[in-house]
Amino acid sequence: MADLSKWAPSDMLEPVRRFLDGDLTMGSTIKVEQFQDGSTLVVRAEVPGIDPERDVDVSVSDGMLHIKAEREEKSEHKSKTGYRSEFRYGSFVRSIALPAGVKGEDITASYTDGVLEVRAPAPAPTTGEASKKIRVDRG
Repeated sequence: MADLSKWAPSDMLEPVRRFLDGDLTMGSTIKVEQFQDGSTLVVRAEVPGIDPERDVDVSVSDGMLHIKAEREEKSEHKSKTGYRSEFRYGSFVRSIALPAGVKGEDITASYTDGVLEVRAPAPAPTTGEASKKIRVDRG
């Protein structure tokens, strides 16, 4: 059994903090919000503590937007009673259906303050065709 007298109160609360931050679910999904801005699908993914050029992959295939991120975090705690080192890492993946007609080359992504924003503009619907009622025959 560990000698808890050598631990600082903040050390004992660390697992609770990690749970509340969602860090104990490493390897699961990315927290996202998605909404329509006019005809553009906007996806915001919460991925703090990453290097967007190295740790994020945004791709499109089969009408789906795929976001993959990898994170590695290291921390060291030194005190008069001891030394503790901790690291956490994981992969996060999220796939989101794109609106019909979205072209991969029109999708843009940016990263600011721990939030990845992906914008996928859908083509405007053609207004030249009026709707046509289809007659239903009895059989």
